[in-house]
Amino acid sequence: MKRLQLLAATVGLMSASAMAASGVVYKSPSCGCCDDWVEHMAQAGFELEVKPYDDMASIKQEMGVPAEMQSCHTARINGYVIEGHVPAKEVKKLLATHTGLEGLAVAGMPIGSPGMEYGDRHQPYTVMAFDDEGNTQAFQHYPKP
Repeated sequence: MKRLQLLAATVGLMSASAMAASGVVYKSPSCGCCDDWVEHMAQAGFELEVKPYDDMASIKQEMGVPAEMQSCHTARINGYVIEGHVPAKEVKKLLATHTGLEGLAVAGMPIGSPGMEYGDRHQPYTVMAFDDEGNTQAFQHYPKP
């Protein structure tokens, strides 16, 4: 009986974990790097519904992504906005801390970020956090020192 209870608890935790790591990604129908980022997130345990969308500017505006932080795709994961090629590790950290932030963003499309891999090349970039008033702060630098 105890094994059955442990198994049920484990399955419950796995289900809660999967639910905690789900959302939707809006992307241009023709963007391949967005698909690569979705694959990166899936490998990290996220379940993301992909919604091709032609007017990405309106999605970014609606979700409050600061203009200087915009990239190619925009996701909403557990109420947080995730803009661009943010590593899954940083999204998990955001979800675990339950901060008052609106979301995370990686501006542009830096080579070496998830979905933008190009051999062993890596451009330094910063994952930025933003709140609903447009205030920003560095969340994590890559490559990490």
